Amino acid sequence: MHHLRIDEPADAAELRERLRHVFWLGGGSGAGKSTVARRLAERHGMSRYATDDVMGDHAARTTPEEAPRLHDFLAMDMDERWLNRTPRDMLDTFHWFRGEGFALIVEDLLRLPPERAVIAEGFRLLPRLVSPLLADPAHAVWLLPTPEFRRSAIRSRSLPEDGFVRRTGDPAKARRNLAERDRMFTRHLEDEADRLRLRTLHVDTTLSEDALTERVSTAFRL
Repeated sequence: MHHLRIDEPADAAELRERLRHVFWLGGGSGAGKSTVARRLAERHGMSRYATDDVMGDHAARTTPEEAPRLHDFLAMDMDERWLNRTPRDMLDTFHWFRGEGFALIVEDLLRLPPERAVIAEGFRLLPRLVSPLLADPAHAVWLLPTPEFRRSAIRSRSLPEDGFVRRTGDPAKARRNLAERDRMFTRHLEDEADRLRLRTLHVDTTLSEDALTERVSTAFRL
């Protein structure tokens, strides 16, 4: 299966121009990315592209050679995924965190009409992968939730992982493993964005959805 190549300088230069209309909203799990993206899309007449929504499609469009960590993950049972490995192992081997399938995100975005601005959102938008595609650095922001904010989000609404941790042999341990993995992932995002001089916003329990939306809008210069 042939996929778009984005690892050559000439490819990236062309893609920067073709993706100039895209705004990238990445960040840690439970940070409010989907809510903010939905609000901004409605306010500004933008298209919204949610990377979470296409994970199943992207998994089906890859081969084990193209995405070995993804296919290893698919072969595991629920306890192997969320109980029997350390949070560090879970972080280091998780396919989306390693950038597998990112070219498929770019392919999807290139199929959207370029005349309309797009806000792409999701944890799969890693700073090191997005950075070469930015014609304007202001078009990318990463939301970094504090552990307290994420715990509050878990209590107030059902996060996606709530369904699958219930299918493990020890849901409480699975939640702890996920919380620690996601804490480390958020720290990794912060370090990577800082190194690349990309914009981040910390999200804590004092920040309302309205205030967060306004901060992202300001960062995007909308």
